[in-house]
Amino acid sequence: MASLQRSQWRSQQRSQWRFACLVATFFLTAIQPRAHAQDWVHTGTNLGAQKIRLAAADFKPVGFDTALATDKQTFDSVLYADLTNAGIFDMVSKSMAPPVMPGSPKEINVSQWSAPPANAAMVAFGAIALQNGQVTVYGWLYDTQNLQSPQVLGQQYTEADGPNTARHIAHEFADAIITRLGGGIPGIAESKIFLVSNRTGHKEIWEMDYDGANQKQLTRLDTISLSPRISPDGHRLAFSEMGKRGWDIRMYSMDLNRLVNFPSGSGSDLSPAWSPDGNTLAFSSSRSGDPEIWVSAASGFNPRRVTAYAGPDVSPVWNPKTGTQIAWISGRTGLPQLYIMDSDGTNVQRMTDGGYATSPSWSPNGQFLAFAWDRSYGPGAPGGQDIYVMDIASHRWIQLTHDIGRNDFPTWSPDGRHLAFQNFQHGQRQIWTMLADGTGQHALTTVGGNSMPNWSWK
Repeated sequence: MASLQRSQWRSQQRSQWRFACLVATFFLTAIQPRAHAQDWVHTGTNLGAQKIRLAAADFKPVGFDTALATDKQTFDSVLYADLTNAGIFDMVSKSMAPPVMPGSPKEINVSQWSAPPANAAMVAFGAIALQNGQVTVYGWLYDTQNLQSPQVLGQQYTEADGPNTARHIAHEFADAIITRLGGGIPGIAESKIFLVSNRTGHKEIWEMDYDGANQKQLTRLDTISLSPRISPDGHRLAFSEMGKRGWDIRMYSMDLNRLVNFPSGSGSDLSPAWSPDGNTLAFSSSRSGDPEIWVSAASGFNPRRVTAYAGPDVSPVWNPKTGTQIAWISGRTGLPQLYIMDSDGTNVQRMTDGGYATSPSWSPNGQFLAFAWDRSYGPGAPGGQDIYVMDIASHRWIQLTHDIGRNDFPTWSPDGRHLAFQNFQHGQRQIWTMLADGTGQHALTTVGGNSMPNWSWK
C-alpha cells in the first residue's frame, strides 16, 4: 500500500483509498516544542524505589532422561531473561553467582549468595525433573537477609513435556516472583503481542510471546490486514482488512482459530479498539462521509457516531482504567494532533499543540498516553518521529526513543512497565520493546517486515 504523502493530508481528499492510507499510516510522523514541557514523567519503572538485587541459580537436574538437559537449559535461560526483562530487579550476573545448583532448601547456603561478589538480597533456586513424559519443577525464592525464615515463595509445577513446556513453566515461576516482589502487579512473561507481518508475501496478522518467541501466523487472507486488537478476555481479535469491497473490520476467534462473522459498514472501517469490559468497540469510519470515530456493540451492531468535525478522526483507544474516555488522533485543525474525550464525544481536550502526532496507546493505570510524535515537523526541520509518554493530568511528557530511526505504534504491556513499538531503520520495519522509561530497547522481530504491535491485556 502506497504511503500517504503529507501533502495529501493537507488537501484532505476523501477517496476510499486515501482514507485507508491515512488511517493505516496516519501514524507516520509528529510537534513544535512545548513551551513548558517537562523532560521527565513518572512511570512504573522509575518511581524512586531501589531495585532488588536478585540472583537466579541454575536449577538442579533430577533424573537421567536424555531430554532433561534441553529442558533444563531452556528453563534456566528463560527464567533469567524473564526476571531481567521485568525491569524491577538488579540481576546478579551468572558470572558472579556461586558455582552451585541448590535443588532444595536443605541444599542452599544463603550466605554464599549474600556475600560478595553476588551480594544478592534474594535468590531463586530449585530443581527440574523429567519422568514419564512429565516435567516437574520445584522452585523457591529466598530472602538472604532473613536467616530465621528465609522462604518468600515456594512453587511446584507439573506439565506434560512438549516443545514449550520448560519455557512455559519458567514464565509461570518468573511471573510468581515478579508479582511477589513487584508490589503485587502481575508479571507479563505469559502475555502475547499481536502484529502485522509481510513475511509470507501478504500483510497478515501474527502473534508471538512477549519476548519475541513462538511467532505464529493467524490469518491467511492473502490481502492486506492491519491494526490487530486483542479483546480484554483474549478470546477475540479484531483487525482491519482490505477486502473486495474496501476496508472492513474483521473478527478472529482465538478459541476456534478462524474468522467469525462481523457486519460490514457502508464506508471504510479501520482501527478497531476494545473497551476494557469487552462489550464495545470504537473505530474510525467514513460511512458518514468524513472519517469519524464511531462506537458499536462488540458484535458490530448498533453503531453510533461520537465525533462530527471536518478533518479525519482516527486511531481511537479506550482508557483501560475507567472505560469512559477515548483518546484519538484528529486533523480538525490541520496536522494530526492527539485528543481525548468522554466516550459519548463530550469534554474534548487537545493534548498536543503542534507538529505531527499519531498512534496513541493508553496505559493500564489510565495515567499516561504513549504516542508517536514528530515535534519538529516541517520542510527541512530537524528531528524525526519518536515515542513519547505524556502524563494526562499535567500534559508533561518525556521522549523515550532517540536516534534509532522512525518509531510508531507504541503499545503498553499489561503491567504498565513496558512498551512495544514499531521501528523503521535501514529499510526494515521491526517490532521493538523497551521499559516505560525508555531503557532496555531491543528488537523482538528480525524476519520480514513487522509492524503495528498490540500487547494483550493480561
